[in-house]
Parts: sequence; C-alpha cells; structure tokens
Amino acid sequence: MNQRLSSLAAALVMGGFALTAPAAHAAKDVVVALYSSFTTTDPYDANDTVSQAVAKSFYQGLFGFDKDMRMVPVLADSYSVSKDGLVYTVKLKKGIKFHDGTDFNAEAVKVNFDRVTNPDNKLKRYNLYKNIAKTEAVDAATVRFTLSEPFSPFVNTLAHPSGVIISPAALAQYGNKGIAQHPVGTGPFKFVEWKPTDYLKVAKFDGYWRKGYPKVDTITWRPVVDNNTRAAIMQTNEAHFAFTLPPEAVESLSKKPSLEVVQGPSIVQRYISFNMQQKPFDNPKVRQAINYAINKEALAKVAFSGYADPMDSVAPKGVEYSVKLGPWPYDPKKARELLKEAGYPNGFETTLWSAYNHTTAQKVIQFVQQQLAQVGVKVQVLALEAGQRVERVESAQDPATAPVRMYYVGWSSSTGEADWALRPLLASESFPPRLFNTAYYKNEVVDKDLSKALNTTDQAEKTRLYTEAQQQIWKDAPWAFLVTERSLSVRARNLAGFYVMPDWNFNFDEIELK
Repeated sequence: MNQRLSSLAAALVMGGFALTAPAAHAAKDVVVALYSSFTTTDPYDANDTVSQAVAKSFYQGLFGFDKDMRMVPVLADSYSVSKDGLVYTVKLKKGIKFHDGTDFNAEAVKVNFDRVTNPDNKLKRYNLYKNIAKTEAVDAATVRFTLSEPFSPFVNTLAHPSGVIISPAALAQYGNKGIAQHPVGTGPFKFVEWKPTDYLKVAKFDGYWRKGYPKVDTITWRPVVDNNTRAAIMQTNEAHFAFTLPPEAVESLSKKPSLEVVQGPSIVQRYISFNMQQKPFDNPKVRQAINYAINKEALAKVAFSGYADPMDSVAPKGVEYSVKLGPWPYDPKKARELLKEAGYPNGFETTLWSAYNHTTAQKVIQFVQQQLAQVGVKVQVLALEAGQRVERVESAQDPATAPVRMYYVGWSSSTGEADWALRPLLASESFPPRLFNTAYYKNEVVDKDLSKALNTTDQAEKTRLYTEAQQQIWKDAPWAFLVTERSLSVRARNLAGFYVMPDWNFNFDEIELK
C-alpha cells in the first residue's frame, strides 16, 4: 500500500473508522471525502442526499439538473404533455448501453418505474412517483407516462436524483433488494466495490455514451464523518475534495496554496418543527414566541461560523415560486409577552431533539436551549442517532401519541420546485410515517393551495397559490425558522469539474485531474 493510502488509513482510524485498502490507485484516481456514510446504492430506496449523489457515478435518469439546478435532459431527448396534463410522452436517446451490455430503451424505463410504483416493493421513494398510474413502452425510443391526476411538476420529479434507470437485466438477476449490492446503470463509471464504513469505488466505463468522458479513471468515495479528520486529510493532500467543510476549518485550509475553499449557494434550510398535536405547541402564540426568542444572526455565527443566513422564506431562495417573507426578528420581550398571553407567564418545560448528532447540530440545539431559557422555556436536548431518528420520529404511526415535541432538522428540494419544498413537510397528507410533516401541521387553505398548484400549468396561478400557501405557513409558524446553510467545500486546485449543487447533490459530469 502506498504512502498516500497509508496515511489516509491512519487518519480514518484516528477518526473512529477502520479502513480496508482498495486496489492500488489508478493514474487518475479522485478521492472524495464525505460527511456521511452511504445507506444504499439504490436511489429509489434512499432518503439521504449523499447516497443519491454517489449513485450518480453509475446511474442516470431521463432528466437531471446542471450544477446551477437548471433542468436538463440526460437519457431523454425531449418530451410533450397532453392538454389535460395527464399524459407525458418522452423521446429517448438512442444507442446507449448499460454497463452489462443491455440496451437502454423504453422497456428499461418501464421496468424501473413499474418497480418503484409497486407498493409491494416498499421502496422509500414510492411516494415521489406514486402518481404514475401507468408506464408504457410505445416503441424502443418512446415511453409514455399516464398520471392518476394532473401533476404539473412531473418532469421536475423525473429529474430528482432518485429517478434513475437501472439495467433491467441486473434487476432480474439480483432482485428488488439485491440490486443495491450490484448496481448497473448507464453512467460514466461502473461499480467496483463497496465497503460500507470505508469506501465505495467506481471505475471508468469505456463504453460510456458521451464520447471522451469520463476524464478520470476512478473515483474513491470515502465516508469521513469526523469533521476534524475530514479537514486533516485535505491538509495532507490525501483527498482531492471534501464536503461538507466544517466552518471552523475554513481559515486554516484557505492558507494552503494547493487547496481552494468553495462557498456556494444553497437551498438547504434548517428549522425546528413543533408538534402541533401537543400542548403547548397547539397554541400559535407559543410557536410565534419561540420564533421571536431565537437570535438567528447570532445562531449563524455561533454554530455555523457565519456561513449561514437567517431564513426569510418557507421555500428557500433558488427554489421556483419561493417568496421572501422574513426573517423573523429577534425580540425576547415580545416572546415573553406572547407566552404570557398564551397562558405560560413562567414558561414551560419541553424537549428538543436533533435529527443529527454531528458537531454543528450539537451547537445549534445547545444555542437554542440557552436562548429559550432566557424567556422561561426550559428545554432538554438530545441529538439522535440515525436509528433513533427513524424509530422515534419517522416511524411514528399515530399523531396523537407521537413522542416528538421540538425537532431540529433540515431539508432541500431536489426537484428545484416549490412542491417538493412544501408538500412533504407541510401538507396534512404528509404526517409520518408517510412523509416528513413532523409538525403535524394541518391548514385547509395550505392543503388546497398545494393541491391546486399541482393541477395547473398556468404560471401566474401557480405563483398565486404558492405565495398564498407560504404566507399562511409563515403566519401559522409550525416551525422555528432558523437558517439557510451555505455550501462549504474544499478541493485540490488540480481537480476541475466537480461541483456541489444548491441541494447539496453533486455534479461531476466534467470531472478532471489536471
């Protein structure tokens, strides 16, 4: 094992992770250090962005997004929509093959969407695609989707990073669950090996349909969850790219000539949901009081070293149909007045859980704990492990008995459109375990607006509906609206064509080592 891998292994062991060495590096091997482990290589069964991002190595969808979140055709050539908004006809690119030699065609598309829309398969992304009533292969290069009801952001949904096309031959061979260990797609790289706690390695696919690409031989994706270790291996040139970059490491890494710290736009919002099924959070004055009680500017400085901005909207800037409404001002006096009006002149006691247990999240919940104590609200905080999060929050079956009270979490709309920024989090149909409305928020005006917006292609009407919905949500305050977190990464200066997108996905179509 060469010195570069030896020192990386040592760094990972120091950070609490054993490393099993992959094969010797090729001449152009890119090493990417990421903040989280990968849960699966099957994007249809992933809820986490990082797993979907890594899967872009070997999988592609009909549509996708460029580095600036502009929608682009990928395996599709074009599409058309029927007048009633129910039928989408997609023309496909020709002459593309999967890594196993199978032809990419309309039948392959049908197999994939039949799989995800079958509830018996229990795939995590079923709810994203369940409005597809039927998928038909019209001919080899034409696929037709018939929807159960009009759904105007349908093509944006097809562009979501989960909507990939897997080799039908591989699905038949390995099965619904086995495919996660044997991914076969049309992407620029083919799957080599996955050691879940150590690395996932992919190698250049010589039969890739974009001639001249990819321009590197291999990518080694490494989960390095410890912030300090992730920064350290960039200091010692043991990785070409690291994300996320802990804010406290920006200054030291910026001084190294061979590295570039990159700050990018983001649609990743951090908020605290209130369980509105439970007292005292059923009272809007209590929810508004907590919004007034938290100094978001100070939070951005304390927890994010200034690399975050107070939330000023429900759907963040950069998402289509976003409306600026704030930010919510810091006014502890107003907070105390509202608590008194709500019947809590001496405050109350509650719990605050975090969906994450990393350093930054710990800082956030501790800061909020201190802020709320100043207005008489005593909060016990707990940072949940991934398994605890699924069990206690995401799998709760009955809103009336759900144990969550205040819940710190984040979201980004990987369709780039307001529907996926609002409906999974704030529609009454989206209570856990179905989706992620952990506030158990229900407002008839909002539900109707979100539903009507899906059924119209009139841009002015969609704007009106989404504006009204966001204004109502902001007034009702089902969340404490905290910050939009900026994207921070660091790259070696000889690495080009690797970008963090606003939803924290990756674009590396043009990846190159110079």
